[in-house]
Amino acid sequence: MVSGEDQAWLVLPTFNEAGNLEPLVREALANLPPNARILIVDDNSPDGTGEIADRLAAELPVEVLHRSGKQGLASAYIAGFKHVLERRAELVLQMDADFSHDPRDLRRLVEASERADLVLGSRYVPGGGVTDWGQIRRGISRGGSAYARLTLGIDVQDLTGGFKCFHRRVLEAIDLDQISSQGYAFQVETTYRALQAGFKVLEIPIVFRDRRVGESKMSRAIVLEAAWRVPLLRAVRKP
Repeated sequence: MVSGEDQAWLVLPTFNEAGNLEPLVREALANLPPNARILIVDDNSPDGTGEIADRLAAELPVEVLHRSGKQGLASAYIAGFKHVLERRAELVLQMDADFSHDPRDLRRLVEASERADLVLGSRYVPGGGVTDWGQIRRGISRGGSAYARLTLGIDVQDLTGGFKCFHRRVLEAIDLDQISSQGYAFQVETTYRALQAGFKVLEIPIVFRDRRVGESKMSRAIVLEAAWRVPLLRAVRKP
């Protein structure tokens, strides 16, 4: 239970999300615990996302971490995780900044965190799903999760998803400085390291939707990186 001085933080990496950021932040805060805060990690977005973030920080329980340029999603999350841990976060949530993840589901992730150390919003458990994607992208996503699951020998249906809720103890245990994966592989690695450390991982169903505004950050390089890096994760040993 998050209460008293315990605090939930949502880490929100952004790059060119000017059309999504303000409504997303407001909806997220409406579905987080009353004492929750949001950390926006902006990679010097040329569309003015950083300026919007600063304006929101002047009004709402929001902080902004400005970075000098586009350094990648994984490094944004790692920088954000370290920042909120220093700010005494007890629950750390992550989600996409483009409304692919429904902010209303944040409440469900926080509630489920009372039963697990790491909660995943899962597209591939009963009740979950994907809308607005063509068959090719659906196949890449589902196939990527299946490939990672079989390669690593773990029973998690949605290993490549980015909608998560960590307890502080998980992030402290998985050694953020040792994570070098990007893209899909980053999502796989954080979950795999949590399992290797003996933490309980729980999947709850979500429906993933395509972004409302802007362009997808998905690329062939992200998919290829996951294909060769996931087998290397088997070298991650239990503490």
